[in-house]
Amino acid sequence: MLRSDKLDELYWRRRALGSGPTRKVLCIFAFWTGKLSSVDGLNRHGHRKRPPIEAQLAPPSPLPPLLLTRKPGSGSGSGRACDYSVGSWIYDPSFESARYDGSCKEIFKGWNCISGGKPNARDLIKWRWKPEACDLPAFDPFRFLEVNRNTNIGFVGDSLNRNMFVALFCSLKKVSGEVKKWRPAGADRGFTFLQYNLTVAYHRTNLLARYGWWSANADGGELVSLGYKEGYRVDVDIPEGTWAEAPRFHDIMIFNTGHWWWAPSKFDPIKSPMIFFKKGQPLIPPVKPDIGLDLVLEKMMKYVTNEAKSDAIKFFRTQSPRHFEGGDWDQGGSCSRSKPLSPEQVEELFALENNGTNVEARLVNRHLYKALKGSDFHVLDITHLSEFRADAHPSTFGGKKHDDCMHWCLPGITDTWNDIFVTLLTQIRTSR
Repeated sequence: MLRSDKLDELYWRRRALGSGPTRKVLCIFAFWTGKLSSVDGLNRHGHRKRPPIEAQLAPPSPLPPLLLTRKPGSGSGSGRACDYSVGSWIYDPSFESARYDGSCKEIFKGWNCISGGKPNARDLIKWRWKPEACDLPAFDPFRFLEVNRNTNIGFVGDSLNRNMFVALFCSLKKVSGEVKKWRPAGADRGFTFLQYNLTVAYHRTNLLARYGWWSANADGGELVSLGYKEGYRVDVDIPEGTWAEAPRFHDIMIFNTGHWWWAPSKFDPIKSPMIFFKKGQPLIPPVKPDIGLDLVLEKMMKYVTNEAKSDAIKFFRTQSPRHFEGGDWDQGGSCSRSKPLSPEQVEELFALENNGTNVEARLVNRHLYKALKGSDFHVLDITHLSEFRADAHPSTFGGKKHDDCMHWCLPGITDTWNDIFVTLLTQIRTSR
């Protein structure tokens, strides 16, 4: 029976081996024999089949969802708990969810699908997420500003958290234009809404932990004796400087990490591997990235808990799914769909047993759930509802040499993430 760590290792190996656009044969390492095997056969889409490496694994018990509960008398199903992450997308031509448009200057050019000319850009906002057991309250920017007077909100993570940060900023900027731009506590970007003294900031960090290029010195050492000459040093117990001061500054924080841990084009396991350090010393024997991710999550969450204000509210956002079809980003993969996926299509793209191009979202979440269990972080679960939205990426209109099937159009789905974030925030404050 394959263990969870073997599943992660197989995935990393597959991404590293299959990262070239001209590669014709997909290979995996058969760790139980130590031999390299080619995988034959094609699925019905013409893609090479991948072994059902998750089929024998019992999935870990997921974290209980953070539930929204109606107050008695608040409508049908009153008093019932509502899991916002379970539901469906409903198309409503009269529905206008956009609280800002493409004129918001903070929108990164590649995400501005309206000005970029994406055919369905204006149609994206007519899809509404409907949880099964309740309604998701509409975002009220005026109320948000008023309720969050004298508050600092920090988004800490990769560019997908910037996607979410920009969506919130543009929503607020539309109704409150008196804004000071600055970079609080090492942030990459930040704004204070002066009338309310509300600061919203984004701290860019790819791995959460500090990392940088490492080369062996003339004295050699254990790493050299094991064949390591250079790579990326990752200090699992030291936060990256871009956000190290953030816990002491912000009252509300939203964290994420994941995409860069699955980036063989940068962290090539042979040419530029991740080399993990703890307390200033390399971990011997060296550990693989999946173990490194677990260590970083453990240490960074402890750091935040120790450094944050006593009444701070901390969220960890689950992984944002990619929608590459026909190959990965560097293999001609695309996302040309014009409407959300069906539940069957979602499972075909994301089921762990299929071990497909986009399986990283659910793999990362396995590590997140493990780390978050028993912590004082709240889970902002956006993965499954986002898995349906293959239509909501910039695609060929993102200004890149390849399709952008990872980031999201703005306005778009990250506005729904913020709807959920604000609703949960209200629920948490009410329960205190």
